[in-house]
Amino acid sequence: MNPLKLHDLHRRLNASFADVNGQEVVSHYGHPLDEHSAVRDTAGVIDLSFRGRLCLAGTDRRRFLHGQVTNEVNGLKVGEGCYAALTNHKAKMICDLNIHILENEILLDFEPGLSETVAAHLDKYIIADDVQVVRVAPHYGLFSIQGPKAEAAVRQLELGVDLPQEPMGHVKADHHQFGEVYLMNQPRVGTSGFDIFMPVAAAEAVAERLVGAAKATGGRPAGWQALEIARIEAGLPRFGVDMDETNLPPEAGLEAGAISYTKGCYIGQEVIARIRTYGQVAKALRSLRLADDLKQLPVKGDKLFLGDKEAGYITSAVASSALRANIALGYVRREANQIGAELTLRTASGESKATIIAPHRRESAAS
Repeated sequence: MNPLKLHDLHRRLNASFADVNGQEVVSHYGHPLDEHSAVRDTAGVIDLSFRGRLCLAGTDRRRFLHGQVTNEVNGLKVGEGCYAALTNHKAKMICDLNIHILENEILLDFEPGLSETVAAHLDKYIIADDVQVVRVAPHYGLFSIQGPKAEAAVRQLELGVDLPQEPMGHVKADHHQFGEVYLMNQPRVGTSGFDIFMPVAAAEAVAERLVGAAKATGGRPAGWQALEIARIEAGLPRFGVDMDETNLPPEAGLEAGAISYTKGCYIGQEVIARIRTYGQVAKALRSLRLADDLKQLPVKGDKLFLGDKEAGYITSAVASSALRANIALGYVRREANQIGAELTLRTASGESKATIIAPHRRESAAS
């Protein structure tokens, strides 16, 4: 397991640790439900330095990436970004990723443990292009603050720049203490939020200031458990859990945020275009409300049925204290995946009801 750079700082904050794809993460700080409340209702600070990060350099970087991902890159300006999927020639996913257009580079941010896979895929298509794939994760930390009061907390850092107001927008700050800092408007769990990239040498100072600012708004540091509960409540898939290399992006519900149907050619475009032209995918990811009296939550792969016919399967499940319900994400076949549809969940402990619901997302609060 690759340890967090600030392991000792988190340990002093009473952190318990876990492994996600070979990377150490903070599981919680002793109070996962309170941490989840902060992410939902005030501001929760999460160390995301375990995530994969690459930069593309070279004069052809923008044109090259535009031909690799499902969303528009050529039309983005410096300071803008997008969410996209990286797919193979059959349109099966290699990963999803956040793309940020920096002045001299393009920053890619994605799930942990995938850096070698993503770099190898990109390198395979660099032929005569002036593009270099640079591994930047060892040099830059990544902290995120999520929740309705995230903006108010970030303002207390006094970075000396106007905060980016558009999702996926970013600004660069040359801070007298922290050095070169990038602040991204990055809502990760359906409310509002910001990511902060900073040099590793400044990570501890940024973390301490950010936690103090969050506490001033009623927030606190938060771990992986809190982030996962909020993500599932919001109906947001995570690569490696709710979507993987067997899935097409439209199956995972990425059409609205990650796919451009007007851009030029990219790897996998023909398959995705045919799906749009000739009909829906055979199955799609849905949010589910489970029975209140479950003896145990379902595990990934537990089956869903419509009558006696298999209709889908579970990918993620949590007990949501905020919703006072057991909820899940899962793939459901087209004929059974409308909101309100009632299915039967079959697990090792028996059968129970599962109802398709709309994701639960909170609006951001005024700063």
